[in-house]
Amino acid sequence: MAADTWLTFAADAQPRRLQLHGAWRLAQLPAIEAALAQALAQPPAGPLIVDGSALTELDSAAALVLLRALGAGAGEGLQWQGFAPAQARILAPLRSRPLPTLPAPPRRLHAVALLGRQAVEVVTLLLGHLNFLGHLLAAFAELLLAPRRLRRRELVVQLEQTGLAAIPVVALVSALIGLVFTYLLGLQAEKYGANIFVVDGVGIGATRELVPIMVAVIVAGRSGAAFAAQLGAMRLAEEIDAIRTLGLAPQQVLVVPRVLALMLMLPLLVFVGDVAALGGSIAIARPMLDLSSGAFLARLREALDLRHVIIGLVKAPVFALAIAVIGTRMGMTVGRDTRAVGLATTSTVVQAIVAVILIDAAAAVLLQALDW
Repeated sequence: MAADTWLTFAADAQPRRLQLHGAWRLAQLPAIEAALAQALAQPPAGPLIVDGSALTELDSAAALVLLRALGAGAGEGLQWQGFAPAQARILAPLRSRPLPTLPAPPRRLHAVALLGRQAVEVVTLLLGHLNFLGHLLAAFAELLLAPRRLRRRELVVQLEQTGLAAIPVVALVSALIGLVFTYLLGLQAEKYGANIFVVDGVGIGATRELVPIMVAVIVAGRSGAAFAAQLGAMRLAEEIDAIRTLGLAPQQVLVVPRVLALMLMLPLLVFVGDVAALGGSIAIARPMLDLSSGAFLARLREALDLRHVIIGLVKAPVFALAIAVIGTRMGMTVGRDTRAVGLATTSTVVQAIVAVILIDAAAAVLLQALDW
């Protein structure tokens, strides 16, 4: 649109006059800004009359653009005429205070600087988790000195929610893992007539690595996210502040029962997963590998050393501690808005899964070095 659609600027008149036309609204801001920039290429010096008699509409966004173009909300020599009462009420508060400054555009970071910033954020996050873990260990030490401080009812509730309620999904997923793992190994073993050795791979691989990791991932997505969401909602509703007001320690009331319950129940879930995975393997071993259940169990007894099962079970409470610390810390430190609760829940799942994988990798390297 042409500039004269929105305004007429009489630069040669004395005093100079800026006549505004039409409907100055948010939808037309780009055209209005262009018209003002063209008419006021040089900031007006000396007396200037701003005439709004031809304006049909004016909103606060257009008024702010006008004041920015003029250089001040109410400078000396600036006169306002012809504005309707409603339009004057919009202009008055904007003219009576300094114009807000626009934020500077974000500076584009170099790839190395961006990498450094991300590294600092990761280190800060890890230090926060370690600090939270230290407070948690102190809370456990207090329980050893005063066992009566344990919230038994909350612990029982968490045992049911994190453990017993998770058994069906853990058993189903583990059985499917055992079935698929046996099927894939069987396809290769059949080529060499080594069907019986599939039992070795399934037994050791499932009990030592696959089942603990998969159960931990399920628990991270189920219980870890639930911890973050529950505690985040309580923080949002100021329930955690109310607990402090009552003279109670949120660590003892909210965090310790959840962490303890998960550490107690995850080994049970891993054991259930081991049994379900071997059950799924047995189910497909007969039709695919021509191995009866008796032959499968006999070979499993010979091939599966008890230490592999124990290693898988020992990993479980370590995984549980990492998942619970991340979930409860993200919930206890979440921002006080609903969007932050959602982000914290999503971040909890990602962090917990990454932590489980890293811990498992470190354990594999350590056990290999110890020849276990």
